[in-house]
Amino acid sequence: MSQPNPNGRHPETRVVTAGRAVGETALAPTLYPTTTFSTETVDLGRQMATDPTADRFYTRYGNPTISAFEDAIAELEGAEAARAFGSGMGAITAVVLGLCSSGDHIVTQRQLYAGTQMLFQAVCPRFGIDVTFVDATEPGAFAAAIRPGKTMLVFAETPANPRLDLVDLAELGALKGPITVVDSTFAPPLIQRPLDHGVQLSLHSATKSIGGHNDATLGVVSGSQELLSWLWGFAVLQGANAAPFDAMNGLRGLRTLSVRLERQSASAQQLAAFLEGHEMVDNVRYPGLASHPQHDLACRQMTMFGGLLTFDVIGGLDAGRAFVEATTIARLATSLGGPETLLTHPASTTHVGLTAEEKTASGITDGTVRVSVGLEHVDDLMADFSAALDVAAQVA
Repeated sequence: MSQPNPNGRHPETRVVTAGRAVGETALAPTLYPTTTFSTETVDLGRQMATDPTADRFYTRYGNPTISAFEDAIAELEGAEAARAFGSGMGAITAVVLGLCSSGDHIVTQRQLYAGTQMLFQAVCPRFGIDVTFVDATEPGAFAAAIRPGKTMLVFAETPANPRLDLVDLAELGALKGPITVVDSTFAPPLIQRPLDHGVQLSLHSATKSIGGHNDATLGVVSGSQELLSWLWGFAVLQGANAAPFDAMNGLRGLRTLSVRLERQSASAQQLAAFLEGHEMVDNVRYPGLASHPQHDLACRQMTMFGGLLTFDVIGGLDAGRAFVEATTIARLATSLGGPETLLTHPASTTHVGLTAEEKTASGITDGTVRVSVGLEHVDDLMADFSAALDVAAQVA
């Protein structure tokens, strides 16, 4: 059951009301497709060029459509401000390189989206930024790796891609010294709000559940006005700003976020239970299952368990390939959170750049399949999966 915020409105209401300009009567988001705006005076131009809240100067700095999306996300996250980017990786890169300098130290986890992992492994060392990887499921692991006076950032991802390992948000938020940030892409703000637990920055690939229709590529970071002002300065130079059209679609996606998450979570729970009892399936991971090693933690910090689940098809690569290629409703695609049920084979797509040892450390096998449950009827999905698993059994 969702809880109301101080003004008495529940999150399900605020996804509909947030991000609407005062006095604006258009029900649909208003698109400002312009790259630039005319300025009446030199002094006004100077003021807007240095103001993180200005959105009628140049769209790389800000734009009214993008501001509406940012305002909505900030309200839903319980944040003072938010900044939208052209992708989730654009947002992550801005946080890491915008806050850290040569000689700084970062603590992060082994259970990560591979793009984020490659940023920490391959890019950060080039800038003289040292990174320590820990097992995020181990209590106290983040705290133990912090180097006082040296660690600038603690970066977590929960639930983690693709095995849905969880990070204790209260433990993370209690850390003193470094800036704490959570990639909460797999759990949008109606499922969990990291800032409520003391975490300083919450980050999403809004391309996924927030946009929700596979037609917007977006990232977004929310937190205090002070931190977001600092990130704004870097983001203007970085140039990975969100496009107005994508921000409009992201805002539109927010309007139905609550009902989509409720349907996807309910279907994912049923599908996970079905898979857990299937003879061709091993190691089903879904936070809503009692068998998830951190189920109790999920119950404490998540209002729903989301639409993502992961499992291993018994029989390795050949069986896994046969399964994902045999489904007729679920589609093989590298994304999540949309209306269609999507299957991802991490070993050949999202985590293909990792070594065999790194995949093993992340819990990824050649038969691992990640499922983003869509809005189809769950009975049809179970029938589709059952038929595809029969095909996989023939090659296992």
